Amino acid sequence: MISLLTIFVSSFVIALSGALMPGPVLTVTVSESARRGAIVGPLMIFGHSILELLLVLALLAGLAPFLSRDDVFIFISLLGGAILFWMACAMFKGLPAMHLQLSSEGKKQRSLVLAGIMLSLANPYWLIWWATIGIGYIMYSLKFGVPGIIAFYLGHILADLAWYSLISFGIAKGRRFFTDSFYRKLIGGCAAFLIVFSFYFLYSGIDRMI
Repeated sequence: MISLLTIFVSSFVIALSGALMPGPVLTVTVSESARRGAIVGPLMIFGHSILELLLVLALLAGLAPFLSRDDVFIFISLLGGAILFWMACAMFKGLPAMHLQLSSEGKKQRSLVLAGIMLSLANPYWLIWWATIGIGYIMYSLKFGVPGIIAFYLGHILADLAWYSLISFGIAKGRRFFTDSFYRKLIGGCAAFLIVFSFYFLYSGIDRMI
């Protein structure tokens, strides 16, 4: 029991290393929470959790060696870096005309669960985290059988849920105090982080090729 609790707690803490990193999921959570409320974070993470459950099962089924290969790392880094750069540029381009829309009336509603899945796939940090830290922790948890894997998964997902729920709740409750200027700065800051990480992943991929 103590070992399972240790796995759960340590998984929760380690998962924050991924949850706290800015990325596409955070950017959309911020923008959507401003007009759709505190439910955005939990729904985005619900989609994210479905994808991660499938990945955990795939790793257990034998995908781990494939993700650890150099050519796969290079592909993920270069493609992911390019996607993040494209997203950031599109955000910067749209900043001057961007307005904080607190009402969702008349605007097409995107599926937040699907967005959580697709935006996680678009973030190279997500796959690289699982190909390094995630694989190692799954192998350790597997020593305790199925209960160990469950403890690891629950701790990991609850870290994501706690952080994104906090972000979404804070944005939703504070939206009455938001101005268009503040909103543009917030989104611009997210875009700047995406630029930084895009160059980091592009560099990582090129460096691994040399």
